[in-house]
Amino acid sequence: MDNNKKPLALRYRPQKFQELIGQDSMVISIQNAIKLKRIPNAYLLTGIRGTGKTTTARIIAKAINCKVDFTSDQKCSEGNFCHCESITNSNHIDILEMDAASKTGIDDIREILEASKYHPSTAKYKVFIIDEVHMLSKQAFNALLKTLEEPPPHLKFILATTEVKKIPVTILSRCQRFDLRRIKVEEMKLFLKKICDKEKADVDENSLTLISKSSEGSVRDALSILDQAIITHNLMGEKVTEDKVRTMLGLADDTKIVDLMSYIVEGNIEKSINAVEEIFDIGADPKLVLHSLLDVCYLMTRTKTLGKISKDLSVSESDAERLNVMVKDLDMTYLTMLWHFLIKGLEDLNLYPNLSIAFQMLLTRLCHLKNMPDPQSVYEYKEESKINTKHNKTSNQKINLQSTTQIKNVSQEIESPKQNLNQNNLTSKINSFEELISLVEKNKEIQLKFDLEKNVRLVKFSEGKIDIEFNEKLSKNFIKNLTSRLLEWTGNRWIITLSKSKGDQTIYEKKNEVKKMLFEDAKKTEIYKKVMELFPNAELTNVEEAGKKEEDI
Repeated sequence: MDNNKKPLALRYRPQKFQELIGQDSMVISIQNAIKLKRIPNAYLLTGIRGTGKTTTARIIAKAINCKVDFTSDQKCSEGNFCHCESITNSNHIDILEMDAASKTGIDDIREILEASKYHPSTAKYKVFIIDEVHMLSKQAFNALLKTLEEPPPHLKFILATTEVKKIPVTILSRCQRFDLRRIKVEEMKLFLKKICDKEKADVDENSLTLISKSSEGSVRDALSILDQAIITHNLMGEKVTEDKVRTMLGLADDTKIVDLMSYIVEGNIEKSINAVEEIFDIGADPKLVLHSLLDVCYLMTRTKTLGKISKDLSVSESDAERLNVMVKDLDMTYLTMLWHFLIKGLEDLNLYPNLSIAFQMLLTRLCHLKNMPDPQSVYEYKEESKINTKHNKTSNQKINLQSTTQIKNVSQEIESPKQNLNQNNLTSKINSFEELISLVEKNKEIQLKFDLEKNVRLVKFSEGKIDIEFNEKLSKNFIKNLTSRLLEWTGNRWIITLSKSKGDQTIYEKKNEVKKMLFEDAKKTEIYKKVMELFPNAELTNVEEAGKKEEDI
């Protein structure tokens, strides 16, 4: 095929290590290993689409089979067969490429394992390149294990995948792994500029920047977009501009996105709807607009935490200044909620067929977000209201005396208690810890009684205040429940403090000590000795003090 008729992504596919962009650390490592002849049994190349996994695999195959120094510009002599050209054209007999996406079964793996027994025909190494290796079945992976660990000296494996997490650990441990990183925007822009110079294409700087950002670090995607832009506009005698690329890709102008975000922050629904309709009129995709809003939300959060953005080349100076002004009156709670709502909006767009309507409904929610109270403030207000309304006796009496025909206002609804306090149930004083336990038992507060007896070590008891030793076994709501019950029973607020001081024994421990002493005293009596003589296998299970009532024992 004529090279000029090939797409840019194929025409400018790297053929040597030096032509790979943005993968310097990987290139150095592989080249040094080949020079020292310490070639691993298997390579694993991972990364997103379009970063050069398959290309790198072919370059490695060429490098280990090349008869001359592959890193130099030296070429094979005319009398010698050149492996590099055949590998580039994918027609070398000893270099087998397999697409695991279409050949996933164990039978396909058995075929290449059977072929691996034979020595290479012309090359030094037989190389198996398995693309999208994560698509192999479990049985196919298991079949590969032994050969990957101890392959014949003439055999090398190169595995490529976009989803390394799906590959079994047993396979990963047998491979030398290289992660191909995304290409940075500036690196991509310089590469595209060189391509434009070679192609004599008329493309402005802003267009190259936009294409670089839209490719998301994928060289193949960037070249495909550039190829489309050149074919669409240059062949018609037009210059490729940023606006034309945005229209072609369905992207909105960054300034319009910032305008839209400013209307959302202001809570202006009318301007927000008008702005988004203008964006959709130029053909922008609602999902891409939402992604752009997420980017702006991230930049706003970054501006709020780190100050004005100055080194980010993806943001213009004017937009950076606008973002700095925009976040001055915003807090981190609002920005966090805004991010959460935008992320949730991505899910909502997939639930309704008309994306424009779904987006506008999301926009309405986002505009009302400004007027929503802080969740923490709502929680604190709710807790404070519970305490005030539950124990404010004066307001309770006033509300109870109101006529049933009177219309209640909002404040009365908030202040009205869930349960009216009975004045007759109020206890004037609690003089000791034991009296407190008796009162708890009388009111059938089982959980409180359990904690007070088994988990509370008393440090100090006084009227209105109880100091207890800190204990992790206490119920989560112990202090809250006890203070509210004491207020209900005594009509006064009590303070419960957790102290680091050593507390007294728990009531349960004291009862056990008393019981233990009674057991020891009982075993010393003549009656116990006579009983044990008559019944050697008898066991003392309980001791009662004479004269005590049953409920006191």
